[in-house]
Amino acid sequence: MSGTPANNRLKLPELLAMGIGGMIGGGIFSVLGMAVGMAGHAAPLAFLVGSFVALAAGYSYVKLALGFHSDGASFTYIEHAFPHRPNIAGIVGWTVVVGYIGTLALYAFTFGAYGAHLLGGADSHTLRMVLSAGVLLFFMAVNLRGVQASGKTEDMIVFTKVILLGLFAAAGLSSVRQDHLFPVFDKGGSSVFIAGAMIFVAFEGFQLITNAVMETDNPQRNVPRGIYGSIIITSLIYFGVATVAIGNLTPDELTAAEEYALAVAARPALGNAGEVLVDLAALLATSSAVNATAFGASRMMAEMATEHRMPQAFSFRSRTDVPWVAIVTLTGLAGTFTILGGLETIATFSSLTFLAVSIAVSVANLKLRHITHSSVGLVLPGIALMLTTVSLLLVHLWHEDRRTFLWVGGFFAAIVIVEVAFCRRQCPLDPLTQQPGHTEDDNIEHRGDD
Repeated sequence: MSGTPANNRLKLPELLAMGIGGMIGGGIFSVLGMAVGMAGHAAPLAFLVGSFVALAAGYSYVKLALGFHSDGASFTYIEHAFPHRPNIAGIVGWTVVVGYIGTLALYAFTFGAYGAHLLGGADSHTLRMVLSAGVLLFFMAVNLRGVQASGKTEDMIVFTKVILLGLFAAAGLSSVRQDHLFPVFDKGGSSVFIAGAMIFVAFEGFQLITNAVMETDNPQRNVPRGIYGSIIITSLIYFGVATVAIGNLTPDELTAAEEYALAVAARPALGNAGEVLVDLAALLATSSAVNATAFGASRMMAEMATEHRMPQAFSFRSRTDVPWVAIVTLTGLAGTFTILGGLETIATFSSLTFLAVSIAVSVANLKLRHITHSSVGLVLPGIALMLTTVSLLLVHLWHEDRRTFLWVGGFFAAIVIVEVAFCRRQCPLDPLTQQPGHTEDDNIEHRGDD
């Protein structure tokens, strides 16, 4: 059991804030320009495709989180589904952590872009880098203070940004031009699924809730409500805001302002005040996403380190039960990535990462359905939908952006090599095979038979 005191446990509002914060921070602000560039007038539908994929994956995450109480989340589920093939769980675990580093970089990059736009220095690379580094360091300090500080900060930020986005959508409806919305599939039907896959990083935040299951009050009730609720709320916001953006500006205008597209979209309806409003909402959104991601990712790293699947130092915790080495490491690597990487490359890599992990988790749920009591009729269609979106995106990258395709492929290959090399030196031996594998000393609270 977690050592977190009962009065410091996360309740439903904190879980919803964590999920919504993680998703919106990497969503409408970060990738709207990308979605419009790929799907044109159908960009709002691309966000709906992403939401259906997220709900399909969310079903397996909920079932597995309730079957296995562990902050290790994806890594733990794969480990139990394939107990004698440790490299499968290890590769998934390392992939998720690298994906989290990428999304932290994405959120920090977007914070810097909107912050620089707000301050009148949209073209200043130096100003963006300073702001990006500053937000990472600030929320590193917040997370180092402990669970309650992180959760309460998240509540306040998410509540404020949802109100600001609601005001933008309501005000923008009055200036929507119908000729901007039609024809809907101006770039073809498949572009909707390709864009949905490319921007899936906009929905990965709900997974963070499962990383905090050991610190959640009444998880049997609050985890499902937190995951499903955050996906549905976020999807409605995405669809509404994307529709208003498309209805106010042409796809070319939105694509030209890719890094701060939503601020530009606010100008027709609200003028300069609208741009300031959206800039502020973007700063809040990306801030809360950094906060939520650092919280969840650090706990997963600590869990993997406890099971000898990452360096032991990542399991070190402070007096307030915070995995401080993991948080500091995440911040440093994300800071490097946000300075060196570009928006589209970071977003595409992160989306493919979490789509691949979601497929793996769904397969694990299928394999462990005797414990999770999941419906095959729900899991299999979800896997098929995820495989379809991933395949379409990979084909698109191969034909249109071969460099990104090869770069992402090389990154995944590096993860496999690092995991295999680390496991040979550090993994505990399976008592049956005397090979590296899963042991009973897994520090997991098993709930499948309750």
